[in-house]
Amino acid sequence: MKRKIFYAFGSFFLLLSLTACGGKNNSSSGTTSDLTGEQLFAQSCSGCHGADLKKGYAPDLDKIGSKYSSEEIQDIIEKGIGDMPDGLLKGEDAKKVADWLATQE
Repeated sequence: MKRKIFYAFGSFFLLLSLTACGGKNNSSSGTTSDLTGEQLFAQSCSGCHGADLKKGYAPDLDKIGSKYSSEEIQDIIEKGIGDMPDGLLKGEDAKKVADWLATQE
């Protein structure tokens, strides 16, 4: 009985966390705000990747700039990769986050 309750709660929290990372940008232009790349990351990405870029359940991003260029990071943000959904950020917002992440080495 305890095992069933444990799995039920675990499934609920997994679903909740995936839903938090799966939100779509509703703006047709792709720009939602005048926030910086770091602020947009905190708003849209840190739930999965961690506020410090490495304490989330998604891949660590604290050294992502040494692996990918800003353009490659933007492409990943807009199109998704692996379990990461596409379209979390688009256009200028995706570029801002990509430019900021590219400085993380």
